[in-house]
Amino acid sequence: MNEKKIATRDAYGEALVALGKDNADLVVLDADLSQSTKTAKFAAAYPERFFNIGIAEADLFGTAAGLAAAGKLPFASTFAVFATGRAYDQIRNSIAYPRLNVKIAATHAGLTVGEDGASHQALEDIALMRALPGMTVIVPADGREAYRAVFAAAEFDGPVYLRLGRPKVPQITADIPFIIGKGVVLREGDDLSIFSTGTMSSEALKAAQILAEQSLQTEVIHLPTIKPLDQELIVQSAAKTGVAITVEEHNIIGGLGSAVAEVLVEKCPIKMQRLGVRDTFGESGSPAALLEKHGLTAAHIAEAAKALKQ
Repeated sequence: MNEKKIATRDAYGEALVALGKDNADLVVLDADLSQSTKTAKFAAAYPERFFNIGIAEADLFGTAAGLAAAGKLPFASTFAVFATGRAYDQIRNSIAYPRLNVKIAATHAGLTVGEDGASHQALEDIALMRALPGMTVIVPADGREAYRAVFAAAEFDGPVYLRLGRPKVPQITADIPFIIGKGVVLREGDDLSIFSTGTMSSEALKAAQILAEQSLQTEVIHLPTIKPLDQELIVQSAAKTGVAITVEEHNIIGGLGSAVAEVLVEKCPIKMQRLGVRDTFGESGSPAALLEKHGLTAAHIAEAAKALKQ
């Protein structure tokens, strides 16, 4: 984790430019936020294939659906809270229902939006998207993985929700192929399992190191795809350790914790705890302060894991 920190939204912008070189059907749309979502990089490189729809998110996704129906490969971007909230109806009925090949790349998700506050902190977007039939949900841990995820999403035939963050985060994933539906074992252990996603996976790794100093060997499994979920890997780890914690920068209702619990209650019932935002809205504050308040730092994760293990 000593490499330069990169925001997943920055990697997204870079991946679009690279992808555009070899795919003439790739088009990118934005809702007047291209500097923030980083689609401005694609706009500069391929202006004839970039469409700024304006502050009209319903139109954004309706237009993306039309382009997909015409054979194009649209990536449509805005902030996560607007994509999944303001335009939910269009995503449901114009993209998911006809199963059109639209990629929804939503940035500024989770608590780490920071000072923008509760109105802009999407803490329910994973729940909304994973509930839609046929929707694939991807939450990369770092810039390297986000870059690869863009290419994987482009190759996948069907609607995809790609959840991206605002802050620069540590690089923790190795140079391995990104495979939709597959989890990644970041650290092996026999005493307990931590299942994490997105930027929380770096905190989970730090927590595992804290626990190792207390003679608890923790298995850290990063789940970049919330849907479809790597059920085999989850059950394998849970059966080995007998104790599991999930960690996410999202409401514990309907997100990663719910998804993992659904698997374990049916296939491998064990002691389990969900760490995340506990049924509340966010608030304005620095990302570090917000993660501290909601118990999502490495120290908090380690403390919860140790208590559950006892």
